Amino acid sequence: MTTPVLELTGLSRTYHAGNRRRTVLAGVSYAFEAGRMYAIVGPSGSGKTTLLSLASGLDSPTSGSVRFRGRDIAELGLGTYRNRHAATVFQSLNLLTYMTAVQNVTSAMEITGVKGVPRKRRAHELLDLLGIEPVDRTRRTLKLSGGQQQRVAIARALACEVDVLFADEPTGSLDHETADDIVRIFRRLAHDDGKCVIVVTHSKEVAHACDEVLHLKRGTLVPHG
Repeated sequence: MTTPVLELTGLSRTYHAGNRRRTVLAGVSYAFEAGRMYAIVGPSGSGKTTLLSLASGLDSPTSGSVRFRGRDIAELGLGTYRNRHAATVFQSLNLLTYMTAVQNVTSAMEITGVKGVPRKRRAHELLDLLGIEPVDRTRRTLKLSGGQQQRVAIARALACEVDVLFADEPTGSLDHETADDIVRIFRRLAHDDGKCVIVVTHSKEVAHACDEVLHLKRGTLVPHG
């Protein structure tokens, strides 16, 4: 049996505020495979962003575990997991807008300690893959369109050749045509490059393009359909 690239087991997250206790996730379990694109859907406030934070190693669960290729990411080291194996495209993009597209990608490689490859060449390869024209690669990202900024954010996330790519509402602020382009990029990364792509979305169109749709409701995750 093939080991899942990412496995959530009994994942729970409870927050405390004074004497009040709020459980956002309760015993979430699911196995994600490489080479597939997943959508996580659910009503606002259902815990989708919390789940993404736990699965990507940005937060730690109250109980349960997140395993990458069979190894608990807490044991692997959250920093190692985030820097080498998993990356997130945030809804806010988190680009350094005073830097160029190329500099945004090379800075990510510098921060995460990528070695063995010329950073600038790798940045141009990724930006070319994502359809950023050479003339736009040396412009400050503040001057780029929303769709171009989203592409740069994806390139930045892929700079370390990660195995798992998370995206939080990646098409929420884009027009229909640009959103379709971004979805095609994610599908290519999953189906052609063998990555596991996990997208949190409210968009029915994005969910329809995924291989599997998972519904988060009342703190649990179930296949949708």
